[in-house]
Amino acid sequence: MIKEKVLDLANMISKTKRGAKDQIMPEHPEYLVLEPVVTDEMAEVALCLKFREGMTVEEVAPLCGKSPEKTKELLWELAMAGATVVGEQEGVDKFWYEIWVPGHMEMVVNHKENAIKYPQLGKAFDDYGRKRAPLAVGNFPVGTGPMRTIPIESSISGESRRVSNDEISKYLNDNDRFSVSDCSCRTAREAQNEGCGHLKEDMCIQLGNAAEYYIRTGRGREIDRAEAFEIIQKAEDNGLMHNMPNVDGPGHTHAICNCCGCGCLALRNANMWSNHDFVRSNFTVKIDEEKCVACGECVEVCPTNALKLGQKLCTNTPIPKVKRDLPYNTEWTEDRWNTEYRTNREVVVDTGSAPCKSGCPAHIGVQGYIKLASQGKYAEALQLIKLENPFPAVCGRICPKFCEDDCTRCDIDGAVAVDDIKKFIAQQDMNAETRYVPTIKNDYDMKIAVIGAGPAGLSCAYYLAIQGYKVTVFEKQKTLGGMLTLGIPSYRLEKEVINAEIDVLKEMGITFTTGIEIGNDLSLSDLRTQGYKAFYMAIGAQAGRAIGLEGEDALGVVTGVEFLRKVNLGEHSQLEGNVIVIGGGNVAIDVARTATRVGAAQVDMYCLEARDKMPAHVEEVEEALDEDININNAWGPTRIIVEHDRVVGVEFRKCISVLDENGRFNPTYDEKNTRIVAADHVLISVGQVIDWGNILTNSSAELNPNQTIQADADTYQTGEADIFTGGDALTGPRFAIDAIAQGKEGSISIHRFVQRGQSLVLGRLKRDYRAFDKANVNLTGFDTAPRQRTVHVDGKKSKTTFKDLRETFTDEQVKKESERCLGCGVVIADEYMCIGCGACTTKCKFDAISLSRTYDANAVEFKDLRSTVIKHALKRKVRVAVNKPIKKIKAIFETS
Repeated sequence: MIKEKVLDLANMISKTKRGAKDQIMPEHPEYLVLEPVVTDEMAEVALCLKFREGMTVEEVAPLCGKSPEKTKELLWELAMAGATVVGEQEGVDKFWYEIWVPGHMEMVVNHKENAIKYPQLGKAFDDYGRKRAPLAVGNFPVGTGPMRTIPIESSISGESRRVSNDEISKYLNDNDRFSVSDCSCRTAREAQNEGCGHLKEDMCIQLGNAAEYYIRTGRGREIDRAEAFEIIQKAEDNGLMHNMPNVDGPGHTHAICNCCGCGCLALRNANMWSNHDFVRSNFTVKIDEEKCVACGECVEVCPTNALKLGQKLCTNTPIPKVKRDLPYNTEWTEDRWNTEYRTNREVVVDTGSAPCKSGCPAHIGVQGYIKLASQGKYAEALQLIKLENPFPAVCGRICPKFCEDDCTRCDIDGAVAVDDIKKFIAQQDMNAETRYVPTIKNDYDMKIAVIGAGPAGLSCAYYLAIQGYKVTVFEKQKTLGGMLTLGIPSYRLEKEVINAEIDVLKEMGITFTTGIEIGNDLSLSDLRTQGYKAFYMAIGAQAGRAIGLEGEDALGVVTGVEFLRKVNLGEHSQLEGNVIVIGGGNVAIDVARTATRVGAAQVDMYCLEARDKMPAHVEEVEEALDEDININNAWGPTRIIVEHDRVVGVEFRKCISVLDENGRFNPTYDEKNTRIVAADHVLISVGQVIDWGNILTNSSAELNPNQTIQADADTYQTGEADIFTGGDALTGPRFAIDAIAQGKEGSISIHRFVQRGQSLVLGRLKRDYRAFDKANVNLTGFDTAPRQRTVHVDGKKSKTTFKDLRETFTDEQVKKESERCLGCGVVIADEYMCIGCGACTTKCKFDAISLSRTYDANAVEFKDLRSTVIKHALKRKVRVAVNKPIKKIKAIFETS
């Protein structure tokens, strides 16, 4: 049933009338935002109020024909609902009405109980923006939009042309009363289950009369000026920027909002409709290409996708610049809208950027930390690395070095020694006095369980703890680290290195429970009962794979994974005699080298692949050979020879090819070419499998035929809504850095899952970093400085100890090696898309980004706004008309 008086009120606020061409109808958001919370009786009173002109109860009562007592009651109900404003003027409460935005839409949505009780309020606010925004595209001159970006003050501190109206401190210092409330935009998103992960609480600061209204109606809590500055600083630290209502005249505002591009409905005007002039400040970004190192931090924080990584190095063939239309002189039809802006953000230009960042699974800012290292800023370098990787000391010893494989310098004289530089930087984590412990951003009283203390689980726990969650890591073994501890020998990764970086997690407040097997000792249902809100399943691939050979169950035959686990736990006795290791991957190399260290007289490796096709890293193969391990390529086992229940040898046959014509694993053999090799022990290292035990009993999570768990490729959510996953449990055996990257993404999903109304995908950055075409890079003129190297470890010495004898770069070597970096990438700025918020400047550690004053626009008096917009819109209409035939002519020439 339509509330007629409420509909009249919606029309009055909209400055239109029933029956008019532009009248508000019952299906319109202006009516729907009032309908659940305003009665017709309340509306009768509101219809007697004036726009921005306060009236007392005594002035309103005779106009609405009600007693002063009833009028006061209804006016206060309207104020509480957000349909009127109340403020003390001349010692008495006065009431008036405002515009919709910024105004009643926000006030209605900011009623905490109503926003939850009536989701249509949030949707109406959202729909109002969708209704009005297309009409505004290109028609508002810079500085006149109802909401406007105000730059982060530190970003313009060096700009001599700034004025006080550009500075947040002016508005805070001009007022004496302050409140802080939930963000109305995020509240609206949350009501529709479309939150972006940036939460609404304590986000928007009200000033003066607006603060009074918010405090008196329970929308906000009162704060002082000092706390207002603290909230502003916290928002900036968390990558947010600032908008303010721009309808109070030059140099005045009644609020400061801390916004994100993925949630803010004001910034949607820029992101969805390309109406950047509607919201921009007077500043635009400038990039100093000489200083920029393409770390990407500014790119990921930019609220309008104005920054992307590109190529700094010169190209052989020029990259064409693509011209585009702008609302300034183009009719902005629906086909030009970016309706999917919350999911299609790009981090690189079409032609790509630095190969090292794209090649790293965690997309660490390699160029950035190398530059910081070259300047001796090792603490800052460590902090930059740990934004994406909590375990740089670990990875500095075991990383597969994809960044080096992809390094552009390979095409000159060899890759930059990225891993050695990272290892040097990460040495700080080995010392409690110099290690980097991140600041905890929030305090969420929610418990999250991580199952498995390997790299994926530890990474997820680290990033959840930073967000402020109460994280407990459950590990069935008695030691932490997963396969880092139990699957990698100490001569490659000493246990004190792992423990030092895990100590950081303990210092962050993460709880570790060892010797508890989830599924046996405790079930997931038990943990839910204990209050755990979500689970990250990271149990790893902790068991060795059997081949199915005759004699495989004989004494003396074990999987390589089991062998390594027992050695690392100190439970394995010495080996004697000849040892055969079956397999050609990195784990098989570890198994062989470990066997040498526990007493084997001779170790022989047999694998199907040719030497140059072995899965193991080239360096590890060379180190094995240096330790007198024989590697026999292109041989496959046919049976294990057993006498008296114990292995005595293995029969092999020559492998002709490993893959078939379609590239699938399908070995073919020379059946006539066989050999029998005597053995006292056989260690089978041909892969790993996942043992789920009873963890998933009564769960909706499903497994693949290879026992990896099924999960969404972007969110890592399984078939059981509160279970997320990553690492080997998801992908099968891969590298630690892959698991670490997935752990961080899992933490993002869990944060969104446990918070009310948040989407797992909307506003989530897809870190699709892509490398440029190295064939189109001009590498002439670069130096050929030799790569720095540590002293080679003699295999005859290394094979006698489990100590890691590999050296670390010296400070001098780090400086020299960092100079070899070509600085391939750079940030590319789109100055039209930049709204001059300055968020990028807060993330740059290299003084490579600044804001420059481009406009001298100021707010206009509200009474002059209509005429100002009409004049601008008429001029634009002429430009659009003139531009149409020009575009048609250009199109003819381009297609002819």
